Amino acid sequence: MNKFGHLTTLPDGPFRFIALDVETAGKTNGGICQIGLCFVSETGAVQTYSVFIDPEEPFEPFNTELHGISADTVAGAGTFPTVYGALFDLLNAHSLVQHSTFDEKALTSACARYDLPMITSHWTNSVSVARHAWPELKGAGGHGLANLKKHLGLEFHHHDAGEDARAAATVVLKAEDILGTALSHLKINRQLAFQFEDRSED
Repeated sequence: MNKFGHLTTLPDGPFRFIALDVETAGKTNGGICQIGLCFVSETGAVQTYSVFIDPEEPFEPFNTELHGISADTVAGAGTFPTVYGALFDLLNAHSLVQHSTFDEKALTSACARYDLPMITSHWTNSVSVARHAWPELKGAGGHGLANLKKHLGLEFHHHDAGEDARAAATVVLKAEDILGTALSHLKINRQLAFQFEDRSED
């Protein structure tokens, strides 16, 4: 258990979608030091998971000041290949939500750094969803998580990956309420059981 009460073991799926957020240690996008996931069920119930990662690069003071994660925080944590390897099948089998496109870029960069395959999931940007649901915020603080937190009365600790993932998931769920319709592409993939067949001969 961590300080925000997030899960430290992965819950059982399948899920309607997973929101994902990362925090980074320093100057490179691929230096991920925390991954947060928010699992959203068919009924809209949410479960939040987070894990620290040894970024194998120095922490910049600016980053540590922002998210509170330092070399001491990640001492003994797994490296990106270990953590990502444990998450790969789960992430690859679900639609993913991110707030902005930074998280996808960071994962892509980390995969390139370690020569790992990037997940092929469909990504939804909850900033775009929020713009659609709350157009009045354009020019009135915008659609970043900090302003949405204020506007929607969200409760979360900004710049913790698990908390930000939960916030992104909540933004999508609240937007669907406002718009009166579910985002049709965010649905449980009924083909999950067949996702991992050997396709090498196709």
